[in-house]
Amino acid sequence: MFADLTPLRTSPDFRRLWFGTSVTWVGQGMTALAISLQVYDITRSSFSVGLVGLCSLVPLVVFGLYGGAIADTVDRRKLGLVSSTGLAVLSAVLAVAAFAGFDRVWFLYAIVALQAVCVALSSPARSSMIPRLMPAEQLRAANALNSMTTTFGTLVGPSLGGLVVGLSGYQSAYLIDAIAFSASLYAMWRLPAMPPERAAGADGGKRASVLDGLRFLGTRPNLRMTFFSDFCAMILAHPRALFPAIAVLWYGGDARTTGLLVAAPAFGALLGGVLSGWQGRIHHHGQAILLSVAAWGTAIAAFGLTRNLWLGLCLLVVAGYSDTVSMIFRNTMLQVAAPDEMRGRLQGVFIVVVAGGPRLGDFLAGSVADLASPAVAITGGGLACVLAIGLLGLYGKGFRRYDGRAPVA
Repeated sequence: MFADLTPLRTSPDFRRLWFGTSVTWVGQGMTALAISLQVYDITRSSFSVGLVGLCSLVPLVVFGLYGGAIADTVDRRKLGLVSSTGLAVLSAVLAVAAFAGFDRVWFLYAIVALQAVCVALSSPARSSMIPRLMPAEQLRAANALNSMTTTFGTLVGPSLGGLVVGLSGYQSAYLIDAIAFSASLYAMWRLPAMPPERAAGADGGKRASVLDGLRFLGTRPNLRMTFFSDFCAMILAHPRALFPAIAVLWYGGDARTTGLLVAAPAFGALLGGVLSGWQGRIHHHGQAILLSVAAWGTAIAAFGLTRNLWLGLCLLVVAGYSDTVSMIFRNTMLQVAAPDEMRGRLQGVFIVVVAGGPRLGDFLAGSVADLASPAVAITGGGLACVLAIGLLGLYGKGFRRYDGRAPVA
């Protein structure tokens, strides 16, 4: 039942990278919360805090594709080092500005945008390195372990950030984040050089093209289906934007209730990584993705029908668990079925989908809730997700038959 730790035991490089990434995610979670708190402290405006997310979304979407193309052109280790160093420097700049009392909102927005650019360059490089550090049969376990670092940082980082800011100010949170990057930088420094592996006869001096990556994806139906399936969940059945309203309307709660609703899917996602051992016995990854997305939609639809807080939280935990299962198998398919020279660009597309899908889902859920009601938006969205993933399953016969032991893109 529990996570397969084989990649940590057999690959010292992956072990160092995993530990460094875990520490980095916690630090970045601290900084993200500290920036939001500082913006609100300066402006006393929730709208201004909301703009923080927009400042990160636009660079992630714009530079995500180009970051993947760069990762397919240069040494990925060097790209990871440079972009992670950039993130560490930006956290240090935030700390220096806070110590100096420089509290300008435009400055914080600019730092957030630059952080997003660095993340858009770093993430494709990091993800493309993983298949080079271990055999293909260990990639599913490695992706499960990586999902735990992301979720752990998302859960623990903001909590620690609030505690640190409350005790010693914004500057301490930013400084801790800058220091935390040393673990990640050391891990990448110890890695071997990782230039993209070219197919026989390919021009090694040619710069990887974003359009070539999209054309490649257009000829690989199974890889396309991994993105379509995620859109079904994140656009049609993503109720996060409605949590503040339903905390009051359905449960008679307050901000603490909203916090529980936000934390429940994240806790389920963490369980998805911790309790991932059984996934090693699943070889039909396409079927696993279809079923897990259907489970997400079903849990969200049922959540829209209940007015019992604890039952609702349990359903959100199930949804978060299902989403992580889908993500693990989708990431594994991208890493195994795609050639090394294309992995960076596909990971760039993955970033755009992960960053943009939930935002579109927030917009759709909020619009339907205003036109009808939160219950219609949530339950209807969950049922639409189940219907859409069912239709995709009927259409994608090759996706249903996909076998991880003989991957076909």
